[in-house]
Amino acid sequence: MGGEPESGSRTRVELPRMPAAGALHRRALLGALPGLGGGRRGSDLPAVELTVGGVTVDRTQLADYDRVCGFRLSDRLPATFPHVMGFPLGLRLMTAPDFPLPLVGLVHVGNRITTRRPITADETLDFTTYAEDLRPHDRGRQVDVVLVGSVDGEEVWRGVSTYLGREGKPDGREPGERPAAPTATAHWRVEPRVGTEYARVSGDHNPIHTSRLGARLFGFRRPIAHGMWSKARCLAALEARLPDAYTVEAAFKLPVPLPSTVSFARLPDGGFALHDSRGRPHLAGSVR
Repeated sequence: MGGEPESGSRTRVELPRMPAAGALHRRALLGALPGLGGGRRGSDLPAVELTVGGVTVDRTQLADYDRVCGFRLSDRLPATFPHVMGFPLGLRLMTAPDFPLPLVGLVHVGNRITTRRPITADETLDFTTYAEDLRPHDRGRQVDVVLVGSVDGEEVWRGVSTYLGREGKPDGREPGERPAAPTATAHWRVEPRVGTEYARVSGDHNPIHTSRLGARLFGFRRPIAHGMWSKARCLAALEARLPDAYTVEAAFKLPVPLPSTVSFARLPDGGFALHDSRGRPHLAGSVR
């Protein structure tokens, strides 16, 4: 599809500070309204990478994040926390007028994080983000948004979020037979406050997670949990077993409605899963 420039062909744009996520969300929502839309979008990915240097850890935010996601309070960053720190940078990239997929309606379908060593709260990070691999999907197009965290020029963390832009109608094919849900290790009650509390600590204020009306506008009967909260909550359940360096991958399946009860399963091969009370999958993940 011609949407994946080589790293050497991307123009590097240095921003003076991390963008404000709230303003970017409001811009995207306004742009989706009839008559206020952003107009014609590009057919390829923008050949640009955005970077912000000298990003420090907000210890209050880190402690709040640990509580909301179930991690132990610690100066060591959970592997999912740099995603929160750099999220506004990726949001700036995806709300640019030439980004080929509109932010409103994008579905976060997968996330892969590689942490190369422990990162502590007293370290300062530099973040870089870019998009790659725009590709067709049977329900539209997918794209990977890459976020890289470095300390003193050394890459210490990398996250790849895969988003689906739904275009046209489904092809009508029936899904294959669903495998049986694994035996649950734990059951968690996910209350509505998870949506608003995670939005507060992450800066991701998408209304499908925080507002019944906002959720209904996008086809959900009630708000749904952030996919990255679900991943972080699973990782918190595995925290004592995690090595210093690893890759954790998650595919987001069915949304987690708020409120609901979910079943967490830790698998012997390093995998983990989240299912609803009927055995339908919310998330499938692995640590390696």
